[in-house]
Amino acid sequence: MKILSYIYQAHKSGRLLIAQLIDPDYIRDFDHLSDIVSRAARAGIDFFFFGGRLITGNPNFDIVKALKEISHIPVILFPSSPAHIDKSADAILFLSLISGRNSEFLIGNHVAAAPLLKKSDLEILPTGYMLVACGAPTTAQYISNTNPIPYNKPEIAAATALAGEMLGLKLTYLDGGSGAEKCVSPEMVAKVKAWVSTPIIVGGGIRTTREAAALRDAGADILVIGNGAEKRPEFISELSEIRV
Repeated sequence: MKILSYIYQAHKSGRLLIAQLIDPDYIRDFDHLSDIVSRAARAGIDFFFFGGRLITGNPNFDIVKALKEISHIPVILFPSSPAHIDKSADAILFLSLISGRNSEFLIGNHVAAAPLLKKSDLEILPTGYMLVACGAPTTAQYISNTNPIPYNKPEIAAATALAGEMLGLKLTYLDGGSGAEKCVSPEMVAKVKAWVSTPIIVGGGIRTTREAAALRDAGADILVIGNGAEKRPEFISELSEIRV
């Protein structure tokens, strides 16, 4: 089954999906990656999101290839530039930063990436990506040179998501950014849920099962766990408690 179809099927049935973010800058070696994969497999996560805002490191092995060799969990690219396209993954979040007004992240990078993606077997997942102010400025905000949606303005997020849906984007992604001090508010997720029919992805700053459950109840379809699992690896397993 195609990944987008799988997401929409879960969305229709109300089943929460979990994605674990693999940032290559935080992968120390193959054994470290293998441990992450083992924990994720035992916890029954649905996807790996692979990517980061900087990717400054130079790993001594091909992480995506290794993920595909040691796990059957689908690998979805979460790129910050066309340079981060890896054809060995399963799919790519084709992110349009609709919360900002930087043309490079709205369409410019997409034009550069399109010919490469046309030649690949990657499944394209057109995604309306929205940064939300969840504390101190994040790397994503700095790199994209855009202002995030104010934390206490769920109506702006809803109108932005609605515009993205009307443009034909298939997924809506609300992100506090890597290392966010708090997660996107359930109130914002609920408002977006009321305005759009696309599945909603929520990431950034999710550190407890209580926060995860609140986002699930508000309407999140996919929760993306990054730093929470890096600092406390058992968190991924604990999330099985809130599956519905």
